[in-house]
Amino acid sequence: MELEQGKQKYQSVIDMIKAKGGSLKNVHVENNKLLIRAAMPNEASKNDIWNEIKRIDSGYSDLSGDISVDSTLPQPKRTYTVVKGDTLGKIAQQFYGKAGEYTKIVAANPSIKNPDLIHPGDVFVIPD
Repeated sequence: MELEQGKQKYQSVIDMIKAKGGSLKNVHVENNKLLIRAAMPNEASKNDIWNEIKRIDSGYSDLSGDISVDSTLPQPKRTYTVVKGDTLGKIAQQFYGKAGEYTKIVAANPSIKNPDLIHPGDVFVIPD
């Protein structure tokens, strides 16, 4: 396998590692396979990377993945972009199963001055 060919095929994996707060250690060809070595901040993000790899090529016969978890990496923040018709209660219901948990969202987002006034396009951090 050629390096550029492999990088092109698995570019979405490389992009996802960066987007999910991972640390890309190296990408090169080893034993005629693309080797992607990376560390992810948690098990969930590591699983997301493997799911993307399997989506591209379920057998990943041309890839060697060395994806580990490094809990010292900053944990990614979950965000939500408000759409027309949203309320903080609806958003809380979606993420926590209870509309009354909207106060968690308010507490995590100092930009919310009035919980009754949110606008499409607002992006809020959704705490765990």
